[in-house]
Amino acid sequence: DEEWPEAEKAEKLARGAALKWASGVFYRPEKLEGLGQYRSRETQRNSSIQSRLKSTVQSYLEGVSAGLEQLRSAAQEVQSVCQDLGAARWALLDSADRVQGFQQMRALMAEHVQLASVVQVLPQLFSVQEVFSHTLQLLRGQHLLEAHAELMMMERLRDDILSQLHLRGLSSAQATVLSYFGGLQELNDSLAKQLWDIVGGSLRLVREDPVLFVTAVRIIEREEKIDNTLLLEATFLPPGRPKGWRQKFYHVLRETITGARFHANHTDAEGPGLAKHLAALQKDIVSELCVVKDLMVQCVPPHYNILGLCTTTYHQALTSHLQDLLREDLDKQGLFLLLEWALRVYHSPEMMGHPDLVPEVDVSALGPLMSPELVDQTERKYVVKVKASVLEWMQRTLEVEFKEWFREEEPETDHQGFFQSALPIIVMQMLNENIQVASLITDSLQQKVYNMALEELEAFLGRLREALVRCGKEHQKDRTVPKYYISYLLAMLNNNLALGSSVSSLHPDTACREVPASLRAALDRMQKKACQLLLEELLLDLQPLCLQLPSRKWLSGTQLVSSMCEVVDKYAKDFSRVRKPVFTLLLTESELLVTSQYLRALMQKKMVCKSEEERGQLCARLLQDATQLRELFCSLGLDQSQQSLEAIFALRELIVLKDPTLLSLEVLGFITKYPDASDEHISTLLDLRGDVSKEVRHVVLEMMAQHPQALPESYRPIFSTILVPATELPFCLRKGKCA
Repeated sequence: DEEWPEAEKAEKLARGAALKWASGVFYRPEKLEGLGQYRSRETQRNSSIQSRLKSTVQSYLEGVSAGLEQLRSAAQEVQSVCQDLGAARWALLDSADRVQGFQQMRALMAEHVQLASVVQVLPQLFSVQEVFSHTLQLLRGQHLLEAHAELMMMERLRDDILSQLHLRGLSSAQATVLSYFGGLQELNDSLAKQLWDIVGGSLRLVREDPVLFVTAVRIIEREEKIDNTLLLEATFLPPGRPKGWRQKFYHVLRETITGARFHANHTDAEGPGLAKHLAALQKDIVSELCVVKDLMVQCVPPHYNILGLCTTTYHQALTSHLQDLLREDLDKQGLFLLLEWALRVYHSPEMMGHPDLVPEVDVSALGPLMSPELVDQTERKYVVKVKASVLEWMQRTLEVEFKEWFREEEPETDHQGFFQSALPIIVMQMLNENIQVASLITDSLQQKVYNMALEELEAFLGRLREALVRCGKEHQKDRTVPKYYISYLLAMLNNNLALGSSVSSLHPDTACREVPASLRAALDRMQKKACQLLLEELLLDLQPLCLQLPSRKWLSGTQLVSSMCEVVDKYAKDFSRVRKPVFTLLLTESELLVTSQYLRALMQKKMVCKSEEERGQLCARLLQDATQLRELFCSLGLDQSQQSLEAIFALRELIVLKDPTLLSLEVLGFITKYPDASDEHISTLLDLRGDVSKEVRHVVLEMMAQHPQALPESYRPIFSTILVPATELPFCLRKGKCA
């Protein structure tokens, strides 16, 4: 118990647990009946536990016994090893003195090995100069493989000697060795020169004699292998290593490709020379890439990727070459050729997409020949050149057109009898051709040229308008020059309509045919100026007649207005040679001009009715004139609702009124209908009556001040264009001679 206190403690815990369990199970008398069953079950359980414990203890004891046996044998072996080590130690101590004598033998042995190595290479060393001469002869005879083999042998001999000297720290002797093998560098340079000459002519050699090219590639690969081996060892790097001949091969091949072919003369960058230069480039590049693809690829190792290298080199060289060409001051044809060549021809089946090249040649991953920024810059240059050409062409066209206005014959007519000239066809054809040419390159260029065309057309309309003004000034000096002044003005109006209807056809997008607002405004200004000049002509013919009214002669006869109708009818017949929209406009403006001139004549204070009878004659004349003019314009095709002659009828109502006290109401209705009539206009009309007192005049003007009128948006001004002569103030002193 004293040795195993844990066992006693465990037994007490077990008894306590058993007692607790038993008291919980048998706390009722009837439970005692199953006591026998519980006893037999627990007896079996204890027996099972004891058997497992016995087997566990037994296996543990067997393992301990085996371990003790192994420890006993290990102790015996360790003791044996200690005895053997002691014996070896005593043996080494006995032979230490003898080992000292072998050091001199070891040094002699090393020296003997070195001397033996020198003796072995002495024949080679003595034959170095002879080998040099023989190698040089082989190079001159283009026996490159044999020459390279002897060259490698000499380099290997030299490098072995230098390596030995390096390992023994004899750096001072290396200079002597290098001097002795100095001819190697000359041979190496000679071989390299021949190799690079061969590589430079590789595109020709692979077609004529590929053996020489293959030989050069084999030599380059030998040297590349030697370079890699020496770099991996990294103990000693002989002079001249690494040679890097494979990279030199790539460099020479690139230089061969980008040689004189990509250096255009100044003459090649102008006119047809550039087209020939680009065509030659296209032909040469396709043929040379076909040679590389079909022949050269078979002469080099696959890892050279020679076709990809040549394709990339051509692509990069062309990119640089196009940039050089664009630095020149190219004309529009040259810029167009470069854009077309870079954006269309280069990727087409005629060049890099040639059936003999695809799918092996693929330039899609190399990027564009011209960057988007360079393309945009070049397109802008092209548009500037085209703009200058269009401007010059339009100016010549305008000069020819201006001269035609002074011809001694009428302008051309179309099948409907309308006056016209070739101006719209020439201008629109020129603009449309430039837009269509630009569409062959890119949509952006087409849009730029389209915008430029609209700007130039707008500017051209401005210059055409100025030409009309100059022509009008010449006509003012002498109305017989030009002889057919009105006819050519009508032709210009028809031309303006033709230009306006043709502008939408210039737009690249057929779904979007809207004319810009600024161009519409320019067309409107052109039309207004031509109409203004025509109306000025009409005015010049009407003014002599208008100067004769109002007068006593006019009151008594109808000849004056009949003459005005004849003048208007004559001009209307001329106006019929212009297309309907403008014809209607001219009729409307002519009617307004006649009305305003008639009213202006009435307000010149030339006449004052002296009696009621004269007022009656005036009203009758006004009614007859207005009716006659209205019937004229209706017969010409101008609807009565579009006429402004109603103002004459309204003015007659002011004069026909017999009771002047009712004028304020009549004037109110008049200014309501014609809100641009001013106090001066009404006062002049009242003067024309000749029977309006100052009080009535004051009442009328006061009423107008109390009822100011605003002009409606759709109102056509009539009276605002009529100036009333200022009233002469009475002079306060008698007229007399100055002293």
